[in-house]
Amino acid sequence: MIRPGPRNLITDVPGITIGNAEDHTVRSGVTVVLPETPVIAAIDVRGGAPGTRESDALDPRCLVDRIDAIALSGGSSFGLDAAGGVMSWLHQRGRGFKIRETVVPIVPSAILFDLENGGDKNWGEDAPYRTLGRAAAGVAGQTFALGNAGAGLGARAGRLKGGLGSASFLYQPAEGTEGDAGFTVGALVAVNCIGSVVMPESETFWAWALEQDGEFGGQPPPSQALSADRLDFPFDSPRGAHTTLAVVATDAALSKAEAGRVAIMAHDGFARAIRPVHTPFDGDSVFVLSTGQKKLIDPPADIGRIGMLAADCVARAVARGVFEAETLDNLPSYRAIYGETVRLKNT
Repeated sequence: MIRPGPRNLITDVPGITIGNAEDHTVRSGVTVVLPETPVIAAIDVRGGAPGTRESDALDPRCLVDRIDAIALSGGSSFGLDAAGGVMSWLHQRGRGFKIRETVVPIVPSAILFDLENGGDKNWGEDAPYRTLGRAAAGVAGQTFALGNAGAGLGARAGRLKGGLGSASFLYQPAEGTEGDAGFTVGALVAVNCIGSVVMPESETFWAWALEQDGEFGGQPPPSQALSADRLDFPFDSPRGAHTTLAVVATDAALSKAEAGRVAIMAHDGFARAIRPVHTPFDGDSVFVLSTGQKKLIDPPADIGRIGMLAADCVARAVARGVFEAETLDNLPSYRAIYGETVRLKNT
């Protein structure tokens, strides 16, 4: 049996908390994924213009096998400072990779471009992202805002306002399945893509068929097949001003290499929800975290199923992030243009 988790958030995975912090003057923010204990992690980068920090440490060949947090930030390369604020917060609490008497928090991070959204970016010598990273870590919990929140505050999705989205699935095998206790998969996505999340000349999300319980408005099916002359894309928004970031979490016990395979599969969720995706102008990246609470019974099949559900959760989180977003200045929200059928609470 497969169904959404009780919150329909990445925090349905036990041990995962999320914190958001925003600067509304700058129109940018930070989202921190804060596990309660260190977790196995991997990354897969498919976009042509990524911005990351500590991503090489997630290679299975590298020494550090667990991380303490992940920071997703607006601000382009300035936003990489957010990880420093998270590190500071963790260090004060004695959390990190221990080398004798030294503690070094491991905080991989990735950034998206939101520097041309109309906010005041004249911040002087110090960009606000270190402070925002520390603040986001300090408020991390099991419930959190979607849409114009955290790293999604200043984001755009093609011609629409982008945002922060999340979704989850619980998998429970059929009764009588020997030794398989099931697992949880959740995704968190900051949607800031050059591509479109809706079909051409339509209100229908590309991810419409995956919607659960009206989570992005009770989507209508496509009204007609797409003819070839509707499949072109203008590529007329500022090039290089994009990137969609995702974090997938599961309570299934994965190695770094296995988590890396799930990250590869999870990128399919971007392709199911955004067209075009992984362009030269996006820095699309997927992190995968394993809290290791559920032992795999049939590893190849279990990993395949986890990756499949991860991709579905990523696609749902993309559409949900855009559906939950609010209009920001002259960047219209999905609901401002297409209306609203269902409005679900995420708390």
